[in-house]
Parts: sequence; C-alpha cells; structure tokens
Amino acid sequence: MIKVLIIGAGHAGGSVAAFLRQYGHDGPIVLAGEEDAPPYQRPPLSKAWLKGEADLDGLLLRPLSFYAEQNIDFRPSTTAVSIDPKARTVAFDDGSSETYDILVLATGSTARKLPLPGGDHPDLLELRTLKDAERLKAVLGPGKRLAVVGGGYVGLEAAASARALGAEAVVIERAPRVLARVASETLSAFFTDQHRARGVEILTGAEVTAVAPDGVTLADGSVVQADAVLVGVGALACDALARSAGLACDDGVVVDEQARTSDPTVFAVGDMTRRPIPVHGVHHRLESVPNALEQAKQAAAAIVGRPGPAPEVPWFWSDQYEYKLQIAGLPFDADRQVVRGEPATGSFAVFHLNGDRVVCVEAVNAPPEFMAGKQLIAKATPVEVVKLADMSVSMKAVAAQ
Repeated sequence: MIKVLIIGAGHAGGSVAAFLRQYGHDGPIVLAGEEDAPPYQRPPLSKAWLKGEADLDGLLLRPLSFYAEQNIDFRPSTTAVSIDPKARTVAFDDGSSETYDILVLATGSTARKLPLPGGDHPDLLELRTLKDAERLKAVLGPGKRLAVVGGGYVGLEAAASARALGAEAVVIERAPRVLARVASETLSAFFTDQHRARGVEILTGAEVTAVAPDGVTLADGSVVQADAVLVGVGALACDALARSAGLACDDGVVVDEQARTSDPTVFAVGDMTRRPIPVHGVHHRLESVPNALEQAKQAAAAIVGRPGPAPEVPWFWSDQYEYKLQIAGLPFDADRQVVRGEPATGSFAVFHLNGDRVVCVEAVNAPPEFMAGKQLIAKATPVEVVKLADMSVSMKAVAAQ
C-alpha cells in the first residue's frame, strides 16, 4: 500500500488527508503539523475569533476524532527539519524520522519581518496562527490602542475587530493608499472611508523607520504610541525545507496542475506554492482558502489516480464591519475598469477588463456581480461595457451575452 506523509497540518494539509480518504486511498496517511491544534480555519482569526464570536471547536475543519476514525495518524507539535529524497525519509526535530512513498508539503507561509531597528522584537505581534490571535486578543479592549503596520486585508480586518472591542486603532501604510498592491483605487478609497468613519486613524505615505512593542517611529520623526503593534506587511512562502531537498523553487515551490513538484514523488499545496493558473495563463503564488482546497483536490486526485478537478477561477474574500468583499480573478492584463453601482450605497462592484473580457471583479455586498463576474472570467465571455455599468441591466442578462 502507498504511504502518504503530509508535512503541514493547516487548511491545505488537513484537506489533502481528508480528500485522500474520500477518494478511496486505503494506505497509511501521516499528517504532521507544527501547531498543537488540529487543522483549523485561519480567516476567522482576524475577525470572529478576535471579537469572541468563535471558539476553537468552531474553527476546526473537522473534529479531532475525525482523524482517528479515518485512520489518519495525526501528529501535532511535530516539525520536519530535513528531507532525504533518495531514501524517501523525513527527519523531525525530536530526532525521529518517517518514511514515505508519496510526500505532500503543506508548510504554508510566514509573516514577513520588518527589516528595521526593532523589527525582530519578540513582543511585536503577527497574525498567522491561533497563538498569534490569542496574543493579539489579550491586548485589545477599551482604553487600549493598536498600531497596525501595513494596510493590507489582514491589517484592516484586525483594525475593524479592534474597534469592535472598544480599542483605538491606527493603520500605518507606506504606499499612497491602503490595499495598494491588491485592490483598485475605488476599493481602497471605499474602505479608507469606512474605517475613518468608525474612528480608525489611517496614515498613508508613512515610512516606518523603527518599531517597538509600544510604538512606531516614522521618517518625519514622529512616534505613534500604542499598547501593542501588529505587523502585517505580507507573507513569505515556507519553502526552505523544499529548497534543501533540491526541489525547484521560485518564491514558493514550483508545482504543476496536479500540485506535483520537480520530484515526481513529492507534491506541494497551499500558500507555499507557485502554481499554474490556467484561466489567466500565468504562474503565481496565491494565499487563500479556495486555493488550498483546489490544490488539495489536485494532489489527492493525482495520488489515487483519478481525474483532477477542473481549473478554478481564483477567488478571495474579506469581511470588514458589515461589508463582505468578494474578489474573483486577477487583474494582471487589465487595461480598464468599470464601476457598477455607487460606492456611497455600500453595494457596488469594480470590473477589471482586458478589451471586452472581464479578468477580475471586486464586489462589495454584491453577490450577483461576484458570481456573474466569476462566470464571465471562467468562460472568457465578451461583454458590452455599457450594459455592464448599467444597474438597470441584470448581471444575468450581462453574462448571457
């Protein structure tokens, strides 16, 4: 029987184990993860978990009993330190080792550190794991002030949660606008307005020169005082283990459409991979739950020898206050934007087009626009721009062109 060893027990790794059993794999499965908790959802950490609206049982992908019931050897608090591809063994930090016929790497990503004075201080906060979220939650509340370095989605979500708990929040962003690397100007302006309306201070074009657990120093010499400092300036692929094993890497482990690496006995899934995205004709590293699930299905299908899933359109989401943002596609080759609806109403969508084809949609409290936009991207359906911008024309009618 084929023995599958999975390194990394996050959303991607845990899903590979579950899909393998669902797809009929009856050989041994070992699932080893660095954290002491079973695979859990990470998106709620910056939202429901911080606000006390979710407990651990609500975060778990599956109850702990699932792994024993499915004969999955789950090993928490277990860190892999090296791979021997020739011997097909993995060594762990406790001195033990494990053999494999098929190895699946799902080591995820790690928070990017600030290359500044104080940037490596252990009391600076990150938000990648359950323990990170517990540390952050402990310092939030009335009378407290949170400084967030980085105006990306995680930082903005944490600021929103801080305000919900009665704490002050200030977001410090080096770029001219928040979400500058990941969203349109229309979307950036909308969320900036929403945060400021709720008392969040947002500083853009602000260069950080030093950080400490109780404050942030800016290039103009001013200091932003805080009770806690959260650093959210992106993430790096955890590909060191793969690199040391000789696997091809390029800002992540390079994989094909089956999630297979340059070694045919090794697969890689989730945040740590640079993968093909057929709908856009590019290779890219994605950090999202839908990506983790899609690649988990790809790897599990390839391992058991069944047809792989159809390629999906990448999609993402963010919850801030009463607004749900849903994004489909990537605006790599967009040459114009069309705004459907009025941002002032709190329900609108920004469509990114290349010629007459939608390549990305950003939808705020607009499920029909998100769903139809995702369909338009998948089918590369040409659209009439005038109708796309006209709210009197339904999205169903737009997509049916």
